[in-house]
Amino acid sequence: MDTASTRTPRPPVTVRTAAVWAVLRRELDRHPGTELTVLDVGGGTGGFAVPLAELGHTVTVVDASPDALAALTRRAADAGVADRIRAVQGDGDALAGLVEPGTADIVLCHAVLEVVDDPAEVVAAIGTALRPGGAISLLVASRAAAVLGRAFNGHLGAASALLNDADGRAGQRDTLRRRYDADTAAALLGTAGFTVEEIHGVRVLADLLPAAVVEGDARAMLELELALAARPPFRDIASQLHLFARHP
Repeated sequence: MDTASTRTPRPPVTVRTAAVWAVLRRELDRHPGTELTVLDVGGGTGGFAVPLAELGHTVTVVDASPDALAALTRRAADAGVADRIRAVQGDGDALAGLVEPGTADIVLCHAVLEVVDDPAEVVAAIGTALRPGGAISLLVASRAAAVLGRAFNGHLGAASALLNDADGRAGQRDTLRRRYDADTAAALLGTAGFTVEEIHGVRVLADLLPAAVVEGDARAMLELELALAARPPFRDIASQLHLFARHP
């Protein structure tokens, strides 16, 4: 890890990303003045990668979509951080063959485990990619939120299927292969040797309330979202669950 030469203002925070950024900022603040090496698995167009690069860190983004990586490259260039971001085309399932072992300080794995063939294999590969003491930021779809969402919209059969399916799917047409609750996601990380330090709900209210309410009083909405993010049962009905864990 090298000394970072520049720092810019805090990354843009919205109601939908606030809980994740709050955790990431605490981790970054543990290493003041240090350039960290970040691996963003499934990082797409750089919603997290570019702000992290603007903060002085180096980021490798692995994504299967060439279009997303092209957009990432343009976005990084526009932000003046092209030299801090590397784009690698590949699937999360092939992660072990795409990155060097023991090179990452932080790995972001957001909205990936829901679609890969073998989540346990991906998490194990992330553990291998991390330096000792490195951390994973894991964001997964919540089963509880999906059940409630379908029930509220009158799709009771789909809600029941989601509730009872072993992987949290709503039938063969479901676009996701699996969903999680806090216990199943934590167990997956634990099996790979990670110690879970924090669990938060992401978009506890943001996906439930009308846009006019969410946008009407942005500060109050943000404060309430963050207040609910770590408190069960509110945490557990969020659209996504964010787990932050450390590898020995």
